[in-house]
Amino acid sequence: MPDVQLIHRPALAGAKSGQFGKTPATLMLAALPEGHVVQVLAAPGAGDLNGTLRAVGDGSAQAVRPVGPGQWLIIGPAPLASGSVQAMEEKLAGLAALVDQSHGRVRMLISGAPVEAMLAKGTGVDLALAAFPVGRSVTTLIGSISAHLTRVGTDSFEIIVMRSFARDLWAELIEMGREFGISATPTG
Repeated sequence: MPDVQLIHRPALAGAKSGQFGKTPATLMLAALPEGHVVQVLAAPGAGDLNGTLRAVGDGSAQAVRPVGPGQWLIIGPAPLASGSVQAMEEKLAGLAALVDQSHGRVRMLISGAPVEAMLAKGTGVDLALAAFPVGRSVTTLIGSISAHLTRVGTDSFEIIVMRSFARDLWAELIEMGREFGISATPTG
């Protein structure tokens, strides 16, 4: 039997990109590196693990994003080394279970001064800085697509979406941003 070599193709490789609209680009949409996304599910009675999770990583540039009660995402720009999830599980023994979602999630970044107005076209979440400060996360619908939204800067949001919906959400974000002359940069 011949050896099979798997080829990884970024979910947004070749996605439609460029500046859209006639006005100068005021919004930027970019595909983030397909690094890692690990879902954390707290054991009953484990309490708030947010601080503990920040110390569990492998030393790479990771972030912890709350998803809901007893649930978080550990995300980072680089793929995890073999055995990393198991090593993290050992550090969290009895406190949480981990599920590597890296293969099934895609991260995007949308930024620019009108980002709140643009995203308001697709979600009912109050994204005003006072109501949704830097670091706040929520799982919401953007249009008809479920996504995890985190404010990562005053005028920027990270969006995590299931891989199979990435191209559809990409197209929807471009459509929502046309009046702002959105510029989009895919991977690949």
